[in-house]
Amino acid sequence: MSASHSVKEAPYYFVPGESPHPVRTAVTLLAMGVGAATWINGVAFGKWILLVGLAGLIASLWVWFADAIRESEGGLNSRRVDVSYRWGMSWFIFSEVMFFAGFFGALWYVRTVTTPTLGDLDHRLFLWPDFVAVWPNLGPAGVVEEFQTVGPFWLPTINTALLLTSGLTLTISHHALRASHRAKAIFWLAATVLLGFIFVGVQTYEYIHAYADLNLKFNSGAFGSLFYMLTGFHGFHVLLGATMLTVILVRLMRGHFTATHHFGFEGAAWYWHFVDVVWLGLYLFVYWF
Repeated sequence: MSASHSVKEAPYYFVPGESPHPVRTAVTLLAMGVGAATWINGVAFGKWILLVGLAGLIASLWVWFADAIRESEGGLNSRRVDVSYRWGMSWFIFSEVMFFAGFFGALWYVRTVTTPTLGDLDHRLFLWPDFVAVWPNLGPAGVVEEFQTVGPFWLPTINTALLLTSGLTLTISHHALRASHRAKAIFWLAATVLLGFIFVGVQTYEYIHAYADLNLKFNSGAFGSLFYMLTGFHGFHVLLGATMLTVILVRLMRGHFTATHHFGFEGAAWYWHFVDVVWLGLYLFVYWF
């Protein structure tokens, strides 16, 4: 994903030959979907189909990106290829913004529209007289088990500090690479990766605490569902981003990238900063308000 060397740079736009990677990746994704659907519906072997599909996806992406890296390091990626990578990553991040916007929108709607509506005079008189329009709540019928919410102190605040610090260390690493200080770039990128995986560990501990001690589960009404969907998907994105940065770290250690051509680094950095911004929204609207 980077045009590290310009020795054999293509004069206009490099077009790779026919590749089986897209078809292989599509098949593995189909296997994962079928496996997940059958497993959820009680089919015992569904989980094995899911695991086989996941293993196939990892292997397919490994080979696919290895080919892309060889093309880049071989000087085949021109300026126009670099621009296409930037546009592709930009649209990918935009799609992720819309993905999280849907869940934030659901949180806003349930909290500011649905809850007050269910607590108005008509609903209290004729449907749910015992319902109290506060957020979060146990539902209009009282079928949700009592639970406690996760406050901002201390685990979410610690994770906020971790992510904000990781954004700083990543920026330092980027500036070091642009200044051709490879050792410094490697050090600060390694610190970023470490902070990212620590974040995932802290969030795992938070989930255990919420489930065991606070009785906060996925079926704890709208709050429980939205809490785990928002924080869970964000945690997955952190794990994915930390994995991407780990690959970039290995490439840096192998001598890939130059001060002027390093979009592989930049693309992963864009993604990481996006994850940081999403967490700030979560920290405010899920844990504080």
